[in-house]
Amino acid sequence: MAISHSENSAEEMVAGMPAGESKSWNWHPDIPIKTSPLFEFPPNPVAILKWYAGAWLPITEFGVYLLLAAGVWFWLVPPLAEMKSLDIHWVGAIWARNLFMMTAFASLLQLWLYTWNRQGDHTRFMRNAPTAKHQRFFLGDQLKDNVFYSLSSGVTIWTVYETVMWLAYANGVVPAITFADNPVWFILLFPLIPVWQAFHFYWVHRLLHWKPLYDRFHSVHHRNITIGPWSGFSMHPVEHLMYLSSMFVLLLVPSHPMHLLFLAYWLTLSTATSHSGYQELIVGNYRTTIATFFHQLHHRYFSCNYGSADMPLDRWFGSFNDGTSAETKRLFRKGKQ
Repeated sequence: MAISHSENSAEEMVAGMPAGESKSWNWHPDIPIKTSPLFEFPPNPVAILKWYAGAWLPITEFGVYLLLAAGVWFWLVPPLAEMKSLDIHWVGAIWARNLFMMTAFASLLQLWLYTWNRQGDHTRFMRNAPTAKHQRFFLGDQLKDNVFYSLSSGVTIWTVYETVMWLAYANGVVPAITFADNPVWFILLFPLIPVWQAFHFYWVHRLLHWKPLYDRFHSVHHRNITIGPWSGFSMHPVEHLMYLSSMFVLLLVPSHPMHLLFLAYWLTLSTATSHSGYQELIVGNYRTTIATFFHQLHHRYFSCNYGSADMPLDRWFGSFNDGTSAETKRLFRKGKQ
């Protein structure tokens, strides 16, 4: 059960985290945090099933992107025959659709969590809101800066990459499948896509933390220490090019256009939830996990948790911060060496 500091005394200790360290957050989940049991040996089928059930059932973020992918494919994508060659009409429609979806997704979260403050502080990690005013931001304002980079660079490069993939599907370049042809692989690929994305993200992210690339490009994203829904997709154009290149795995892997849309939304729309600053979205009696303390730790301490909890690459390569004070200090000392 997660612990809220508004409900616990200062003397209490959260598992593995001294009270002093724990008090530096507004709220955090149980510590130490865990990564996916999928890669643990010996395998624990029960733990694996619980992990994936929690990610997909009953209605979670994964499910939302799957439903969006299905809806867009059936109702908002032109026939593939019309996308065999570039045309401003269908490309422009994709750009407008992506612009609308990114704006709506991030804006609704921003309004609900911060402008209207409908959840208060419940499950918010940081004590302060992402409303910094500083000259390091475009126009001196964090929110304006984040919106500018997300829409001008992010949505544009997302649309360019998606256009390349639609051309590939339409011209038979992609090894395409249908549910009728291969129902097992069609279904199995959906839970595998977040695993691939975690693998790709880890290595791209580690590369971006190489000082020459960090100083020139990735620092644009890391100006956001206290993060909000618009912070996740706020990146330098070079970082967008690298990050979104995850889509191109589908040039090699047998897939359906719905898999492309699901991966695209996981790369783009999920940045609004993963950087929301809140672990849960709570609307009436409905609540679901939308962000993880795993990545929140990265934005606060930088040299840890480069990937995601879906693959234990940080654990394997010594950069995993489980949220305890001991691990935070160990990684800080390692970074100073």
